[in-house]
Amino acid sequence: MLKILRFVFTVITFLIASYGLFTEDFTFGSFMIFFLALTMLVMGLEEFKKGHKGMGCLLIAVFLFSFFVSIKGFLLS
Repeated sequence: MLKILRFVFTVITFLIASYGLFTEDFTFGSFMIFFLALTMLVMGLEEFKKGHKGMGCLLIAVFLFSFFVSIKGFLLS
């Protein structure tokens, strides 16, 4: 289940980033960061399941920071 979620969030992030890169329209940047944050959350949960607590904590911290940045981006847009 987590692999599927990671794949879906990664593809969505890649598509939004590619759209912004090719069209030079960065209005969806907050959505890209939001889906990137969800990818980091899923990866952190996978690392916790593997028993790698250090990497899991780091990925959860990256998730929290990215989530905060995306929310700020939604509010300021």
